[in-house]
Amino acid sequence: MRVVDLGVEVVEKIDLFTGKRLKLSKIELNDSFDVLDLSKRFSKSWESDISVVSSYMYDKNLVFGSQYNIKGDKITPVLDISDIDLESFEKNFFEIKKNNPEKYELSKRLFILCSQSVPEISLKRFGLAENIELKKLHSMFMQARIANMPVPKTFRGRRVSVWIKSILHSYLRSKNILIPTSEELRRGEETHSIKGALTFAPESGVHFNVVVVDFDSMYPSLIDSYNLSHETIDCGDKQCEGNKVPRLTQHCVCTKRRGVYSILIGSLKDLRVYWFKPRSKNKGLSENERVLAEVTSKFLKLILVSSYGVVIRIEGISRSSLGEAITAYGRYSLRRAYEIAKEKGLHPIYGDTDSLFLENPSNSEVDWLVKTIKHKLKLDMSIEARYNLCVLPKAAKAYFGIKKDGSADIKGLTAIKSNSPVYVHKTFHSCIDELKNVEDKAEFDAAKSRIRKVVSKAISDLQQGKISLEDLEYKVAIHEDPKKKIKGVALHQPYQCAIQLLNLGRTVKRWDIMHFIKVKPFNYNSKRFTVKPTELLKSIHEINIEDYVRNLTTALNQTFKPMDISFSDQEQGKRTLLDFSKN
Repeated sequence: MRVVDLGVEVVEKIDLFTGKRLKLSKIELNDSFDVLDLSKRFSKSWESDISVVSSYMYDKNLVFGSQYNIKGDKITPVLDISDIDLESFEKNFFEIKKNNPEKYELSKRLFILCSQSVPEISLKRFGLAENIELKKLHSMFMQARIANMPVPKTFRGRRVSVWIKSILHSYLRSKNILIPTSEELRRGEETHSIKGALTFAPESGVHFNVVVVDFDSMYPSLIDSYNLSHETIDCGDKQCEGNKVPRLTQHCVCTKRRGVYSILIGSLKDLRVYWFKPRSKNKGLSENERVLAEVTSKFLKLILVSSYGVVIRIEGISRSSLGEAITAYGRYSLRRAYEIAKEKGLHPIYGDTDSLFLENPSNSEVDWLVKTIKHKLKLDMSIEARYNLCVLPKAAKAYFGIKKDGSADIKGLTAIKSNSPVYVHKTFHSCIDELKNVEDKAEFDAAKSRIRKVVSKAISDLQQGKISLEDLEYKVAIHEDPKKKIKGVALHQPYQCAIQLLNLGRTVKRWDIMHFIKVKPFNYNSKRFTVKPTELLKSIHEINIEDYVRNLTTALNQTFKPMDISFSDQEQGKRTLLDFSKN
């Protein structure tokens, strides 16, 4: 049995949930030993999963990736901030300093750390290659400073949950708060599915002068504005029981103290919005300063985007009721924004998660809505897009809009799936082009006639063999070894292509891209095949014209039916395959 050389010290820590001081035995190892293995010998232990190096950095209030002067046993940080930047920061964060001092304190600390230049040091000392590009180099050091993780780990690591967990642990230790175990953070709750975001059914059809307003960084903003944190949900204080989560009355939120997770996410959000994102676009700064701001802003965005997801599924950060509260406040906020808009006489035509679509509002009405939401909900909204014309299908999560500059926003529509052939893409975008200058119903009616001609010509050109094989070609990756599919009864089209190539002696393996044309059905080794590799097509007469027309019309219908235009794959008259529904 190995004898462990260790020291024991009684220390005081603050309990995250009660705020009370706890007396604990701190174990200090005097030789190399597996900390996790040692922790199993105690009835209960905390913080055993934190590395010895990280623990040292936390206890000494040091930050990875930062520069320090070392004289004897004295370690002092190298901090160089210009008076102009400091003054600008104080101006931008004045209100936060007044209303949220804890958030301001953390924001300023990170601002100072991330404003320091990257040290000129040999990367070989980190076990890294010397030829790392500038942005990647800056990103490594900014991630190390914000997450307080060793630089090599930020270079190799890509898991956002690890970064967030490190941010949380570092902050808790800096405040002498005992880092809870995973079970303690969950507060005895079992992990379960959580109700998601709210969606209002779209008002299907064509709409003119549509303005889309978005909640800025919705979930991080909710965490910040409504004090959502592991210890603030159901805090147990009688005075807080009246502060119920909207439409989730089994939960309440603490009103007496600021939650740690709320402080952390709020500070990171403010840093990105009020400092690093604007600086990344400031042409008055040097290239080095802009790159530093850009990579920091992008890293902060990654953290913020993941701030909700990690609390519902990542061990050591998750608590189901916290996730429930975040989405409940999200649904409440969108619902109230929708109601407030309607009460004002605005015309909301669609709402989804953090976006509200308004038909034909004036600029003053949009400004009023944004200010009212800020006042009533404590959340920021901004204009995400303005569309001369916006088409909403009956199904949610799909739409397209024509912007003021004539460019198109296309979301979730079948016609533009990545594996659709160029022929379908070209036809779809030619139809969209006819809508670029449409601003009212009369112009729209004229555009519908032009769209009919575009699709008629596309089908006519296909029937007459005027479309190149390159534009009819499907390009699809195979996700399994095609050799394992040979004996299959029914084969998906990419594997039909792969088997034909294998039989020619070609090498075909998993993840290869298959290039094929849809052809009239034929027998191949006693199986019914419907495609051929493009290179094996002998005649254009083999092409399955009807199948291409059917795929084209099916793809276009999702987009154009709400415009009172539908396409049929059934022959109508001599050559047309179009059927426009009557207004």
